[in-house]
Amino acid sequence: MPAHPVHSGRDVPAWQIWAALLIVYIVWGSTYLAIRVVVETMPPFLAAGIRFVVAGVVMSLILAIRNGPGSLRVTRGELASTALIGLLLLCIGNGGVSVGEQSVPSGLAALVVGVIPLMVLLIRRFTGERVPGSALIGVTVGFVGLGVLVVPGGLDGSVNAYGMVALLVSALAWSIGSFMSRRIPLPRNPLVSTAYQLLTGGLFLLLVAAPTGEWRFDATKFSVASLASLAYLVVAGSLVAYTAYTWLLQHAPISRVATYAYVNPVVAVVLGFFILNEPVTLAAGIGAVLIVASVAFAIWAESRVGDAGTHEPGAEPSAEAVSPG
Repeated sequence: MPAHPVHSGRDVPAWQIWAALLIVYIVWGSTYLAIRVVVETMPPFLAAGIRFVVAGVVMSLILAIRNGPGSLRVTRGELASTALIGLLLLCIGNGGVSVGEQSVPSGLAALVVGVIPLMVLLIRRFTGERVPGSALIGVTVGFVGLGVLVVPGGLDGSVNAYGMVALLVSALAWSIGSFMSRRIPLPRNPLVSTAYQLLTGGLFLLLVAAPTGEWRFDATKFSVASLASLAYLVVAGSLVAYTAYTWLLQHAPISRVATYAYVNPVVAVVLGFFILNEPVTLAAGIGAVLIVASVAFAIWAESRVGDAGTHEPGAEPSAEAVSPG
């Protein structure tokens, strides 16, 4: 997303900030569970495409009614940029999560893609941006945790390798898109930018669904649970939570907003365990602790540099890496 002005939060009551944070914590953490339920009976690319196109249309209508149709005008360059970000974040990023969760438990999927803030840090480092050395320590620990999650399951066959690859590709695409989103011309209004990203990303997903044969579906096989979960993803995941996130970027310190990056995976694991009875193995527990702790440490290390006045504006990894759920 484009850079947003971040205020101290003093101009709004603290309870409003915490209410918005809870929405982001719980809703985005729960989207992994919802995706898992959706893909049990619905084609992954088709379902994700419907989700984002519907959310994009609804958001566009709300913006047009509230601010006038002219508020949706964008330049060709801005439209091309939103399409590129929609391709990376939603088509490849979220599409990869949807495909991966056909065979990988939702909690484990959330932990794998939880390394996105660390991937963004590495991309920034490799492209010449200044990254604190202490943050890179967190990156190293995080990828050790990722290895603990991925390697044993892949070796003994307990975790579907295809699903894991889809999740890793998703995380990489989301990281690249997050990095690029602050460096290419996007609409100045973040909600307008989001509306076009939802629309273009959703259309890309619907196009991908054609050659994969997903358009030849039998709607009678869609379960009520899958349809209800899809509706939840549209309303709660793509509209309510993102609006809360955008509002937080404008009213709360970025270090506080960034906490969602390591809370979401924990919420996803807990919900998967209690609602879907997904097992939590020793390897998953160790990997979870390493990844969550490393992301928290990396964000803390970056925030310390930012507080000291040497952090580059708009370069916070977690502010860029919105959840692919």
